Amino acid sequence: MAINIQNILSDNAKSMRRSAIRDLLSVANRPEVISFAGGFPNPSTFPVEDLKVIMQEVLEAESTSALQYGPTEGNNKLREILAQRYRDQGLDITMHNILITTSSQQAIDLTSRIFINPGDTIVCGLPSYLGALQSFWSYQGQPIGIPKDEELEVVVKTLISSGKKPKFIYTIPDFQNPSGITMNLEQRKMVLEIAKKYDLLVIEDSPYREIRFEGEAQPLMYSMDNERVMLFGTISKTMLPGFRIGWIIAPVEIIDRLVVAKQSADLCTPVFDQAVVARYFEKGLFEKNLGKTIDLYRNKRNHMLNCFEKYMPKGVTWTKPEGGLFLFVTLPQEYDTRELFDVAIKENVAFVIGEAFHCDGSGKNTMRINFSFMDEQKTEEGVKRLSKAIERMFEKSTK
Repeated sequence: MAINIQNILSDNAKSMRRSAIRDLLSVANRPEVISFAGGFPNPSTFPVEDLKVIMQEVLEAESTSALQYGPTEGNNKLREILAQRYRDQGLDITMHNILITTSSQQAIDLTSRIFINPGDTIVCGLPSYLGALQSFWSYQGQPIGIPKDEELEVVVKTLISSGKKPKFIYTIPDFQNPSGITMNLEQRKMVLEIAKKYDLLVIEDSPYREIRFEGEAQPLMYSMDNERVMLFGTISKTMLPGFRIGWIIAPVEIIDRLVVAKQSADLCTPVFDQAVVARYFEKGLFEKNLGKTIDLYRNKRNHMLNCFEKYMPKGVTWTKPEGGLFLFVTLPQEYDTRELFDVAIKENVAFVIGEAFHCDGSGKNTMRINFSFMDEQKTEEGVKRLSKAIERMFEKSTK
């Protein structure tokens, strides 16, 4: 007789939710489907030739350390390089404020692990990054979505008065996933003022910040308050995702707690990958490649926006991000993009339903579109197919 796993699962495991994105990708990955669903960087931005040289250098000069276990905190050279880059952006930090993680997704998970008890609330945007919501739910947290910034303080006060003070405010200030929007200076100040007033932590998840096409860069929230902000970064969007290198910047007492949590998770982030990335930064190649990436993605965004203007039916709106990888599309309120997905797949085009990014189940009339991955010809054809699917759904509803 087979064991009944449901009888022995932990409460945390029972709280875990499948990724709607990963499930959709299993359908969208058919070769005939033009997929705007994944958050994939473009492979042409991967610095393959530079990496061949650097990997050989690391193997020749650092093999004893680079192929061995490493410290949980991360490669010291990489931590110091990152610390200096952030000091150049106005942060008052040393390498001791930095923990290297196995992607910024692990940063979210470790933070959830050390701060969230079952039933704890977390305040986040509406919409917000699905991977973060999954992590909060997996530790039995209750993410509370804020649709408008001006509602933040009211929600926080209400939660506190009901005995459910939030553990932290989770934000993606620059080119947010999924919306693509960026918080201005006043919005950042407001969040920090509320966090200080009610003694809350702020998570500044910042994987896209350096992929800015236009407009003025806003200050990092950590630079405005280094006592209650935790900053997450990664090379996954700016260099390559396969190395799974991320980091947390936080007060030392928080880093110490995170180190203990990471020890039981994976002991250390892949040591060879860290050595390669450290040398890549050290040789000045990161900035060189980043400039090319920004130019490529700017052109891809512009082409996507032009295609939307050209083909999308009346009543459909979309964001116009100053950077990042995504557009967020909104249909009239009465339509459901989950139904649209079924129509779109028949047209061989895919996206991610917006509801997946709304912790309260709203956003049914929205969707996320990635513009960084497809070439221009497929992008235009994909937008045509998506527009046709939307028109078919609109026509069906009027009959």
